[in-house]
Amino acid sequence: MDATVQQNADFSEEERDAVYRCIATRRDVRGQFLPDPIPDEVLARLLDAAHHAPSVGFMQPWDFIVVRDPAVKQKVHAAFATAHDEAADMFDGGRAATYRKLKLEGILEAPVGLCITCDRERTGPVVIGRTHQPEMDLYSAVCAVQTLWLAARAENLGLGWVSIVRYDDLRNALGIPPRIQPVAYLCIGKVSHFYAKPELETAGWLPRLPLRDLVWFDGWHQRRGDESLLDALG
Repeated sequence: MDATVQQNADFSEEERDAVYRCIATRRDVRGQFLPDPIPDEVLARLLDAAHHAPSVGFMQPWDFIVVRDPAVKQKVHAAFATAHDEAADMFDGGRAATYRKLKLEGILEAPVGLCITCDRERTGPVVIGRTHQPEMDLYSAVCAVQTLWLAARAENLGLGWVSIVRYDDLRNALGIPPRIQPVAYLCIGKVSHFYAKPELETAGWLPRLPLRDLVWFDGWHQRRGDESLLDALG
């Protein structure tokens, strides 16, 4: 038997269903964090999962900055607060008022913060799969975010992505060199509960779009009578 081939590679129905349940119940958590610490062995599993994310050219462009120091969290939170105030002014009228009421981060409440970065020079200037789409290293780092997010849900941990922050403010708070691109600042921890739907959907900010309105056949916005797949989409 070829040693490079995975043994028992097929998933059972139960394993398959667990993966889909994890995807369907993943949430962007903001305000439900509990102060309980995350055991090191659990955090290590999450980081290992992220490190096994797909990366173009196998360049593995990510680094992981684990944040537990309250003083460092305060710096990140201050950066968020500045950006949050700026963002509120970008919305009109009632939309701005609604925005200000939303809980959009758990930086101080979550026991662990995690910044995932992208080293765009890792493995050199020419990378397989990035020759014509240079942003693929950034997308690879985002794959690490998503993989870790699903692993966190499987560990019954909440995770929230804080994107309302300037990159340079994150660099200053975490000592990140100018050439390194911050990709995501994540808040991770045990939570009191998970919402049945995404919070922004529940709050009426935006609805979930019907999947069948987003699927086309053999070209942009083309429908060629494949009703069987459309029916399966619901």
